[in-house]
Amino acid sequence: MANIKSQKKRNLTNEKARVANSSSKSTMRTAIKDVKTAVESKNLESSIACLNKAVSLIDKAVSAGRLTKNTAARKKSNLGKLVDTIR
Repeated sequence: MANIKSQKKRNLTNEKARVANSSSKSTMRTAIKDVKTAVESKNLESSIACLNKAVSLIDKAVSAGRLTKNTAARKKSNLGKLVDTIR
């Protein structure tokens, strides 16, 4: 446990950031899973809607610094290819 006041404050802000980052990443992963389940059910309209939501969440994660640019590009590309399999 920290003894220095500034470090105690920093620990609190780190914890808040960790919770926010965890929640954001979880939401993004859920959106990706929604795309995969929509593709498995062969529902084109639903899969495109879920894809748009997932891409938006991935882009938000990049702008917030939770994902790197290349990782986001790879995830979006893979999801797009997956949706294209049912077109």
